Amino acid sequence: MKLYEPVMLAMPLARKLGELITAGKRLPDGEEIIEELRKFGLEEICLDRGLAIHRGRFIIALTFSGREHLITDILSSTGELSDALEVMAYHDRKLEAYIVEILPANELEFEGNIGLEPVIIDDRTFELKSNPVLGHFEEDGGGIFLVIDRETYERWEEDGDTGTCPICGGSLSWKGKRAYCRDCGYGVRVKD
Repeated sequence: MKLYEPVMLAMPLARKLGELITAGKRLPDGEEIIEELRKFGLEEICLDRGLAIHRGRFIIALTFSGREHLITDILSSTGELSDALEVMAYHDRKLEAYIVEILPANELEFEGNIGLEPVIIDDRTFELKSNPVLGHFEEDGGGIFLVIDRETYERWEEDGDTGTCPICGGSLSWKGKRAYCRDCGYGVRVKD
């Protein structure tokens, strides 16, 4: 899948960060994130003391890693900030949890609600404490879809919010296992 827009990297990256935290029982280091960005097909163009820059045909990703946080800023290769996103992973000692959030880099122009909920992982049991709707994107004849697994869909359905687009916060229209958003144009598909 080509990464046309920042959201197409941000959502699967946030999901992967959550998986890495749960499996490793710690915040991933910069090298692990660099490896994941390579798996997404991005080319490394700079690596220097806690900073990595990756590029694809349509997006650029800047990753900053520290002891207590990881931040990946994802920009359109045109330099347009209106759709730029930031994926943050950090340990919140007050909440006693690891948090992975997708935030708009330019809050003045962005009106969406990415991922509905952040990934919240208990720092003792390493169990998921939130219901984020994250997956990866696939393109087919019907458009571009956020593909989620059955478990994610069931958690989302329990929350009773399956009518809200996890990408932009707009309204979804469901047809079987597919939904279409009237606002952002992306779809959501449940994988069997």
